[in-house]
Amino acid sequence: MDVLVVVDMQNDFIDGTLGTSEAVAIVPKVAKKMRTFQGRVLCTRDTHETAYLDTQEGRKLPVEHCIRGTVGWQLAPDIEAVRKELPIDKPTFGSLALGQLLKAQNEELQAKGESIGKITLIGLCTDICVISNALLLKVFLPETEIAVDAACCAGVTPERHKTALEALKACQITVENEA
Repeated sequence: MDVLVVVDMQNDFIDGTLGTSEAVAIVPKVAKKMRTFQGRVLCTRDTHETAYLDTQEGRKLPVEHCIRGTVGWQLAPDIEAVRKELPIDKPTFGSLALGQLLKAQNEELQAKGESIGKITLIGLCTDICVISNALLLKVFLPETEIAVDAACCAGVTPERHKTALEALKACQITVENEA
């Protein structure tokens, strides 16, 4: 069984406070991949509280975003329309809950003589949360192929997107559909 992880396809990262034209452009591609993917599809959701600016992340990136319960925190409508499972809320870049969930699922499959075949990550932002979760999953599942579909990702800037893709390759993460 394969797994698709859709990282932080939220309004604030698409056309909100931290949005970019590159993020807007990938929404239809991400929704299509979610609709047509053969396997389990999981979404993460960057989740901050109202005291975000008092956190370390808030001090380093003093732009309120993805505050729980706001429109910016919600998944984009096209993504919400095709998701099948509740999103995994994460208070920081990488999701321990995601790693623990997929490790446990893989262990259950291994008890039956199977395993997760491949985990593909798509979403936002390539250079922050996508790379963090790809590396985290590599730690939790070192023998599972971890891939990033570059055509369904966008970075904070196009340059940082490309830099992140190179870093992923250096860490033995497969980069697919790189332009």
